Amino acid sequence: MQPTYTETYRPQYHFSPPQAWMNDPNGMVYFEGEYHLFYQYYPDGMVWGPMHWGHAVSKDMLHWEHLPIALYPDALGYIFSGSAVVDWNNSSGFGTDNQPPLVAIYTYHDPKGEAKGALDFQTQGIAYSLDKGRTWTKHTGNPVLPNPGIKDFRDPKVVWDKARQRWVMTLAVKDRVAFYTSTNLIDWEHRSDFGASLGAHGGVWECPDLFPLTAANGTTHWVLLVSINPGGPQGGSATQYFIGDFDGEKFTPQDAKMRWMDWGSDNYAGVTFSDIPNSDGRRILMGWMSNWDYANQVPTTPWRSAMTLPRELGLSTDATGIHALTSTIVDEIDALQGPETVLELKDTLRLPSHQIRLDFSLPKTQDWQLSLTNDTRETFVVGASGDSLYIDRSNSGDNSFSTAFAKTMKVPLDGITPHHLQLYVDTSSVEVLINGNQIVATTLVFPTTPLLQLATTNIATGSYRIIQRVWDSLPSSFDLGKKTLTFK
Repeated sequence: MQPTYTETYRPQYHFSPPQAWMNDPNGMVYFEGEYHLFYQYYPDGMVWGPMHWGHAVSKDMLHWEHLPIALYPDALGYIFSGSAVVDWNNSSGFGTDNQPPLVAIYTYHDPKGEAKGALDFQTQGIAYSLDKGRTWTKHTGNPVLPNPGIKDFRDPKVVWDKARQRWVMTLAVKDRVAFYTSTNLIDWEHRSDFGASLGAHGGVWECPDLFPLTAANGTTHWVLLVSINPGGPQGGSATQYFIGDFDGEKFTPQDAKMRWMDWGSDNYAGVTFSDIPNSDGRRILMGWMSNWDYANQVPTTPWRSAMTLPRELGLSTDATGIHALTSTIVDEIDALQGPETVLELKDTLRLPSHQIRLDFSLPKTQDWQLSLTNDTRETFVVGASGDSLYIDRSNSGDNSFSTAFAKTMKVPLDGITPHHLQLYVDTSSVEVLINGNQIVATTLVFPTTPLLQLATTNIATGSYRIIQRVWDSLPSSFDLGKKTLTFK
């Protein structure tokens, strides 16, 4: 009998691995009609261990086909986070003129070197695929970027700089990022560093991403995402961002203000898909829906972790010309949603499903609150008071696994007037969006029974849509392809 995705707390429309441990999304790339999601994966345990690249593909970023593990550890070390690109011009020489290769760029983490106290135990390697990502060949000349003697030297995100006809690598380097360039994905030259005195510095910088975005006024700017652990606004891990300009070698921010991409506890290491066609034009991100404060302890089995819904990133502009990042759930989610049902918000209502989207118009001149509750009085609360939002999951269900989990999160409005509240509720998560895309807060919850009772204060109108589950069962052909790992 095939296992179904019906285990306690199993997400129904968010990506999760069939079993075992998962963390950062990696190598996200679009090629020949498929979105590829690779991810940090440990197939032999339920906690973090020797990292592999798990792999899944999708045509809509919601219905995923699990594929065998793409990259295994080898004599150079574990396979840490990285990115993937389509080498359309075959600059690497791994493909042919008629068959551009997919090229993965990743960090090697040498556990033996780390154990010995060396500083250069992280290096960058590459691999390529000529069969749409189904099999991968590691470059015989790895590592392509040796370590200059820096303990944290990892998570390469590579993009094609069309204006200068070369590749740009953004690399996390302890408490900053470093920019490298290459014409062939093999030989890299250091160009500059950024961030030593800007942004949040409560922990190590990780999983950067650099890309251009065009604002509504038609101006194009570069966005730099940097995840940090610890040091997030709710404790533990989170992702900050900078907006500015990139001249091919150096990133210059628009200002020195610190900004967070997601104000919840549970969106980390998010990066964007490369090579989405110009005819589409979107910049789409997925993040790891967890937090290093408790990721190894969350009460799920036989898997751990899920990904956020895919989000289209954009730029808003205020009256002074300062830009901010926006995050909108991709339109593909519409195909999963049932018809809209209008709610009369007078008394506590019972909702028909815990897989749901909720939409509410908000009062602009007073405080408001929404609560989702179950029969055992476990409650998830979101509301506004004065100049901030609050999200309270302190009594939302099981929080016995970590003292860091039960909390009330505060989110500054920073001049934004909330007029619309949207919640995407899945089995063990709630994604909160204010005004469609201006403020996003992602949070895990582990209620003992579904939160199906809705109560509101000072919210007059609302509606819900039931969201279909996307997981029916695991394919019979799925094979983890486990191997015995040795390090010489």
